[in-house]
Amino acid sequence: MLRARRAVALAIGAVLAVAAVVGVIALAQASAAAARCEVFTAYDAAQLDNARTIMAVGRADGLPIRDQAIAVMTAMGESSLRNLDYGDWETSGVTNPDGTATTSLGLFQQQNGWGTREQRLDPATAAALFYRAMIADVPEPERSTLEPTDIAHRVQINRDPDHYAKFWPSAEHLVTALSDETFVDSCR
Repeated sequence: MLRARRAVALAIGAVLAVAAVVGVIALAQASAAAARCEVFTAYDAAQLDNARTIMAVGRADGLPIRDQAIAVMTAMGESSLRNLDYGDWETSGVTNPDGTATTSLGLFQQQNGWGTREQRLDPATAAALFYRAMIADVPEPERSTLEPTDIAHRVQINRDPDHYAKFWPSAEHLVTALSDETFVDSCR
């Protein structure tokens, strides 16, 4: 009788332990999903389309999801994923290191040296220009070992090397969300 009670108690304990583990895992997954939804719903349709375009260009070039997230992070840091037809000079008088006015435009706030005005204002072309520079300036395997903000800084030559770091968690969540259309539908 004692053995039977002990066996029942152990079985109940095992079931409760498994239930607790399953509950913790489910809670963690729900928390991660909520964070992705929160980031996803923070952007309007145009911003989400721009992020999708950036990702599609990277995917078409065979770049991994991390590189796509780095590009999205960079556009978040430069323009909040908005295709701006103006730049830092117009908004705050920011100059280049040599004192000349900046000529930044588009999602990545690319200056004249990146391409024509039309190229820099076309989201797909601007993304392709960014990816091309990223691949050239930070080749593999080095790229996979660096912090995302360091990669963006080397490509964009931003004054603050840590400027993009605060955008990385949001970029990761957004890219993950946009990579899963069933998840996107659940956030709406």
